[in-house]
Amino acid sequence: MTITQLKYIITVADMGSMNEAAKELFISQPSLSQTVKELESEIGVELFKRSNRGVTVTQEGQEFLGYARQVVEQYALIESHYIEKKNVKKKFSVSMQHYTFAVHAFVEMVKQFGMDEYEFAIRETKTYEVIQDVRDYRSEIGILYLNDFNKKVLTKLFHESDLEFHPLLVCRIYVYMWKGHPLAGQEEISIEELEEYPCLAFEQGNYNSFYFAEEVLSTYAYKRLIRANDRATLLNLMVGLNAFTLCSGILCETLNGEEYCAVRLKSDEQMTIGYLKRKGIALSALGRKYLEEIGKFQAL
Repeated sequence: MTITQLKYIITVADMGSMNEAAKELFISQPSLSQTVKELESEIGVELFKRSNRGVTVTQEGQEFLGYARQVVEQYALIESHYIEKKNVKKKFSVSMQHYTFAVHAFVEMVKQFGMDEYEFAIRETKTYEVIQDVRDYRSEIGILYLNDFNKKVLTKLFHESDLEFHPLLVCRIYVYMWKGHPLAGQEEISIEELEEYPCLAFEQGNYNSFYFAEEVLSTYAYKRLIRANDRATLLNLMVGLNAFTLCSGILCETLNGEEYCAVRLKSDEQMTIGYLKRKGIALSALGRKYLEEIGKFQAL
């Protein structure tokens, strides 16, 4: 197995075609196909399915490509730093459930590296995609929560994906709403008091099992439930419909503004927010700095 072979299969996966990849690499298509076959034979894994419309990556190929991309990126960093003597562009990516404080931590991290060249990425996305992004090396870190309800299922999925979960914050459950909501002035709110108001939840796409819900008490039979796919829409619905969602109670007025509040829910439920990483792979300096910024937040 060589770096050249890894670069070739990455190009094939990105182009979705042997012909187009060969043009991109300035080699003949038969030579490229032979190189791919030799690598598949060596590792004992079929990386691509061939058809008249091109090639698609197999499930086993996706996993291998995740490792291949990391190896090629690390090789490029070493080559740039020690051989070409270039300043290396800093890279970092994180995927997360919809947490404003996690976005704020990203902002603070970027500010500290604003004078350097960098290529950063942040993805607020569905629960399963957070796991998938870290598994496939799309993101170095994933931010999500566990509780008594989802812990067994998600921990099994982490193990199967060769991931580790590390706790960051243990939180009680709060009702998040706009300050004009009729219940906003209370010290505590029961789930029964919320019955006449719409409950907001994040859409989870194909993986819409209760275990993947971003909100606790996902199995509760809400009288009115609205699903949306982004945080800005949820905030607008809170104001327009006196709607609410359940959250960790960690507020970030810097990004969301001062129009919203969190009131404790009458419940003994807790949630543990933490980060996912690949097993056996140390976090980068940027990853450690990002987690340091998250650590500055405190649960209510």
